Amino acid sequence: MKKSNFFVQFIRLAGGFWCSENQATVRRSALILLILTIAQIAVAVIITQWSADLFNALDQRSMSGFFTQVGIIVIIFAANIIVTVSHIKVKRSLQIGWRKWLTNRLIDLWMSQGRHYLVTHTEKGEHDNPDGRIAEDIRVATESAIDMCHSLLYSVLLLFSFSQILWSLSGVVVLDLAVVKIPIYGHLVWLALLYASAASLLGWWMGQPLTKATDAKQTAEANFRFSLITAQENSLSIAMIHGEDNERQRFRSLFSEITGAWQQQTKAWERILFFSSGYSVLSMAFPILVSAPRYILGSLSLGALMQSAQSFQQMASALSWPVDNMAKVFEWRASVERILGLIEALDYLEEEIACPHLSRICLEKTDRSVLGFEKLCISKLNGEEIISCIQDEIKAGEHVLITGNSFTGSKLFKAITGLWPWGHGSIGLPDNETLFFMPPRPYLPTGTLRSAICYPATNGTFNAELEATLKLVGLDELLTQLDQVDTWGKVLSREMQQRLGLVRLLLYKPQWIFIQEAFDSLDNEGEIAAFRLICQQLPDATLLTVTNMPNAASFHPHQLYLT
Repeated sequence: MKKSNFFVQFIRLAGGFWCSENQATVRRSALILLILTIAQIAVAVIITQWSADLFNALDQRSMSGFFTQVGIIVIIFAANIIVTVSHIKVKRSLQIGWRKWLTNRLIDLWMSQGRHYLVTHTEKGEHDNPDGRIAEDIRVATESAIDMCHSLLYSVLLLFSFSQILWSLSGVVVLDLAVVKIPIYGHLVWLALLYASAASLLGWWMGQPLTKATDAKQTAEANFRFSLITAQENSLSIAMIHGEDNERQRFRSLFSEITGAWQQQTKAWERILFFSSGYSVLSMAFPILVSAPRYILGSLSLGALMQSAQSFQQMASALSWPVDNMAKVFEWRASVERILGLIEALDYLEEEIACPHLSRICLEKTDRSVLGFEKLCISKLNGEEIISCIQDEIKAGEHVLITGNSFTGSKLFKAITGLWPWGHGSIGLPDNETLFFMPPRPYLPTGTLRSAICYPATNGTFNAELEATLKLVGLDELLTQLDQVDTWGKVLSREMQQRLGLVRLLLYKPQWIFIQEAFDSLDNEGEIAAFRLICQQLPDATLLTVTNMPNAASFHPHQLYLT
């Protein structure tokens, strides 16, 4: 990603939040945050003046002056609490609002028309671990952006406010060069500028490697986390084939990548801390050491000395924003680049699908109850054909067995759903008729069993029929668990999950049914019973089946052989 385009791409991606449908509320919150930031600066300026008055009172040993400053600090204390609490409330409201808006936008792009599946096959853009990019990277991108913008604004206001104070306290210092005497006005301001600028440039240069190191670590962490989740989801299969040794080796290999990225990040942090630790100590001593000679010579009061030191520190702090925020900037940039990588992959996918090219399968709605294949060829991503020219029509009500092999059958089903556009030819889809696809394992989301079975319909859609259908399929034991919340995709056996897929089919009553080895975990009698039930309950439905069942032909008078 070109550096010159980085901020432009980020603004295009996330800037719409500030002009969204809630722009009035968003802009009002931003204005309030600006006002509270100015109030924070005012409190900081007042505290430095209070400090000067306090030390002058102490230097003069004035008890009345001392108690006056005690009263003032109580007022400052209360005002600072009000401003700080209000500020954090408004800022966090903006942060979560922006995160919500950007999360919804990216989810809409990703979870749309099978894009979440298709994007895994694209070669452009970074699309690995989309869960981490959406959940974690968006959080960092939005929260850190507001944090850094606020702190940068605060630093700019701080710089203007305290440079004036420091200029007035600097007086005039005469530089005697023997031949000529040069008066220097505002010498503390110039020293603060030189001091902070040199520190910022040096610190920024030393922190450059942290961006790459942070990105590598985030990627390694996401890969490790995803591998653990995948193993947990397939724990039964791993246990049955005693794959634990292989999994342990794979986990260790992935964690070694985290270790390598961690060490790379540690080296980057060493460079930063080597500089920042020394800088922090020097920042406390330098302003007092610079102003002390004038106090010793009597040209400064103790209060003015302390005010000068505090003003110098505040100004240097404002100028040191790049140093103080370099780690957060690099982390923020790494997260934004990961989000933009996913966006780039989705945009590239959209262009690929929309491209009117010969190597794309055309899906068309027809006004007939027919599924038609017109010179349909399905290819791999590299253009190699995996299914040769299909010229056929499947009429409503027909039962067709897809033969050849299950791999090519699954590719045909994906092409029909629009999940595999690579190839050429066309597919004519029946208009206004429901297409229902049954994969080898139905998706059962976490929640109540009732809502998992009815998915994607809302809970309660099939309440009247659900219990009767469960009994019909032979799952009476699940009747008492319908309102129980669990991770059903893990706790139920594959056979029970496939039977629930049959329950879902009978509830939806579609006109076109596409079965891809959806009963392969059932024994031969169970699979025959499942097909017999479909034929009895949905006698007018069209059935296209990919299965290795030996008696499947008895339920499918027609066959489509894929070559």
